[in-house]
Order: sequence, then C-alpha cells, then structure tokens
Amino acid sequence: MAAERVPTRPDDADLDERQRHVLAFEARAWQRPARKAEAIRDEFGISATRYYRILGELIDSPAALRHDPMLVKRLQRMRSARAEARSRRSLSLGRPLD
Repeated sequence: MAAERVPTRPDDADLDERQRHVLAFEARAWQRPARKAEAIRDEFGISATRYYRILGELIDSPAALRHDPMLVKRLQRMRSARAEARSRRSLSLGRPLD
C-alpha cells in the first residue's frame, strides 16, 4: 500500500518560515494591543514597530496574497482605512501647519 502524500502548496515555497509565522500570528484575534505587542516580543524577539514594518512589506507581496488571500486583503483594507483617516485628520485642520 502506497503512503498517502499530502499535497504541498506551491506558493508556500515563495514565503520563508518567518513570513508564514507572521501571517499565522496576524490571523489570530487580539482583544488588547498591549497583549499583542507583548506576544510579538515573546514570539519573534523584535519590537512591535519592527514587526509592523515587516508585516507591511509582507502584505504587499504577491506570495503572501497567494498564501492567504483573505487575510492579506483584510490587512490591506485596514491599512488603507488608517491612511485615509490620517489624511482626513490632517486636511480637516483647514489652516497651514506653520
């Protein structure tokens, strides 16, 4: 009897282990940002700032989109919404910043 083979996803080869770990970590539900920042330090050994920089680059990657399209699209929408909110705040001042 032949051993059953588990199909591998070809897009997994495009992401390294750390990138897959970041996406899996980001897929978790976090109720409190402070706990998430603490978990980032514990699991990755880096600051939250560095983690979010890595995540930002990762969600722009076609390989990440192929790996988990729903998660990546959600993260891209959230990033766009935050950028739009920042833009509205700065435009709503109605006066020069100097």
